[in-house]
Amino acid sequence: MWKDYSKNYLKNNRASSISIMAAALVATIFLSLLCSIAYNFWAYDVEQIILKEGDWQGRIVCETLGSDELAMICQFANVEKAVINEDLPKKERTVVDVYFKNVRTIYRDMPFIAAQLGLNKDSIQYHSLLLSRYFIHDPEDEEPPMLLALYVVILMIVAVSLILIIRGSFELSMNARIHQFGIFSSIGATPRQIRTCLLQEAAALSIVPMLLGSMLGIFISYGVIKAVNFFAADVSGRHEAVFQYHPSLFAATVFISFLTVICSAWIPARKLSRMTPLEAIRNTNGFLLKKTKHSRMLSHIFGIKGELAGNALKARKKSLRISTLSLLLSFLGFSIMICFTTLAGISTRYTYFERYQDAWDIMITLKNTEISDFGLTDEVQKVSGVQDATVYQKAKTMTFLSEGFQSDELTSLGGLEPVAGTPKRNRQFPVSAPIIVLDDTSFLDFCSQIGITPSLNGAIVLNQIWDSINSNFRDKKYVPFVREDNQATILYKNDKTVEIPILSYTQTTPALREEYDNYTLVHFIPLSMWNQTLGEVCEAESDSYIRILSNGTANLTDLNGLEQEIAQLVSEPYEIESENRIQERLSNDSLIQGMVMILGAFCVLLAMIGIANVFSNTLGFLRQRKREFARYMSIGLTPLEMRSMFCIEALVIAGKPLLITLALTVLFVQFAVTASHLDPMVFWSEVPILPILIFAAAIVLFVALAYYIGGKRLLQCDLNETLRNDAMV
Repeated sequence: MWKDYSKNYLKNNRASSISIMAAALVATIFLSLLCSIAYNFWAYDVEQIILKEGDWQGRIVCETLGSDELAMICQFANVEKAVINEDLPKKERTVVDVYFKNVRTIYRDMPFIAAQLGLNKDSIQYHSLLLSRYFIHDPEDEEPPMLLALYVVILMIVAVSLILIIRGSFELSMNARIHQFGIFSSIGATPRQIRTCLLQEAAALSIVPMLLGSMLGIFISYGVIKAVNFFAADVSGRHEAVFQYHPSLFAATVFISFLTVICSAWIPARKLSRMTPLEAIRNTNGFLLKKTKHSRMLSHIFGIKGELAGNALKARKKSLRISTLSLLLSFLGFSIMICFTTLAGISTRYTYFERYQDAWDIMITLKNTEISDFGLTDEVQKVSGVQDATVYQKAKTMTFLSEGFQSDELTSLGGLEPVAGTPKRNRQFPVSAPIIVLDDTSFLDFCSQIGITPSLNGAIVLNQIWDSINSNFRDKKYVPFVREDNQATILYKNDKTVEIPILSYTQTTPALREEYDNYTLVHFIPLSMWNQTLGEVCEAESDSYIRILSNGTANLTDLNGLEQEIAQLVSEPYEIESENRIQERLSNDSLIQGMVMILGAFCVLLAMIGIANVFSNTLGFLRQRKREFARYMSIGLTPLEMRSMFCIEALVIAGKPLLITLALTVLFVQFAVTASHLDPMVFWSEVPILPILIFAAAIVLFVALAYYIGGKRLLQCDLNETLRNDAMV
């Protein structure tokens, strides 16, 4: 009986069925897309880590390790293999990479292996970053990464949101049948039978949309990965993402979608089944319009039609809540996203591209190469088209300043924080002293640039510190860091020290694409001095750099040709990464455009959920609205006036999220511009008005379309007959 009833009902009420199927389809697409993209981003992150740091899981570092010890490691039951790493610099130590069959026990097995070899825990290293991507954390870590928890929370939030959205479609369909189920209940149907019937209908309507939505989500995520590769094709140091998918992910997506649909149907089905037969039979499910509910603004603007439209919207306020929220979030997310990317683009242009446009044209990174080992400086200088080339390397070290060594300007601003526990009369102030090692020719040119006698027997100190009290990070003002009467600097590293002479203090920096920390005492030194005295007290970075300025006015074609020529010269003996200024800017613009498109697609999908809910409400309330407008017709309301009511309702549904969004977006932009210390007129002159207007127009158009379809179907019916007929059409 119930099977035949459900079959006939679904056949005769296609509009309601289509709204449910559409809601299930959109929800499943969203879930599938979210799961697939999250999986691909995770897989790409793992690949990136492996490419940069290797796929080792654990390491044993010791003075010497023979073949017997290596064989002993391999004999452990959970060890898959153990190999000596030949790629790392030896430095009189042996490094063994250990791989496990069950990597989840690595934090228990590695200490045991070290103990068997007679080593302490200091000889053990874990590839913590890679292990964390497999959700394996050190049990002794009190604050492990919360990546897995974050994924689960996001998925739960999305699932709960979709339950609320799909629930609206089911509730509309089920509420329209309260009277019928009241009759069934009066003749013996149990609440359990009613719930089972409704859940069976939900499953029958949703199974095909769930499978189709899962497949569409996979195809959309495939397109997203392709779009990411397209827009990030020219990004230096990035490997191409390959779309990946696993059958278990499809099964999980379908299972979560099924649970979402069942929960969405269960909520209204349970509510309906718990009604008594008398309550259900007496319920006509019309709009509960109360005389106390007035729409003053609408009635003032549109008269009686506005009053009636406002009351109808208030009667459906609860069912339209999801539509309003989805449209609001989609438009707000799109507006803030596109304004934020515009603001970020302006900031990047001012602080990076325009700031350093005269400092570099081509940058070559010499991977794992010390400046002392690079022997092609003269050859690079002689390449046709090169105006200037500087080879440099960065290092870190510390120095201590006495209180009297600080400049008067710095002291007046409050000075530095002394080392805790030092006597007041002999206070020492620790200061980071980054080292920039320049090739000898570039250092001599820098000496001439600042007006001192060129020499390779000392350092040049950048004597400036940011006055953060009287300026902001956008427009920094500097004061002298130290007095300029000291002729030497003592650099420290652990217990080792070295004193180097100072040739000069300056507030000018060499033409390098470098951002120096705000509260550091930067030292520029020649390569000759680095080789003689500083290697033991400085922690040098593994890479060196070649900064190249081209001749004349550079364009993309010229820079690409020059970059290829230099890369061909240098890449034979060295591993390099290269980039040029113009291509870097084009790549940055392409990345921003890609980010806008991808995030915009998510906003569009969110808007689709809201619009689908509007369609569900508009078409799903057909029976109730027929009765409502039949009553209006009986007191003299014309079809034209009823169309006007639909237009007013559509205007309110679409206009309310737009007005709220515009106000919130203006507040966000004002806050962001103020926080970034930009001139507001700079942003407002580039504000992306056209995309925002197009997105808003699309929302208004689809909401109007929903009301047009619903209104057309409604006015084609015999509204007078509706007052006497309680059957569904």
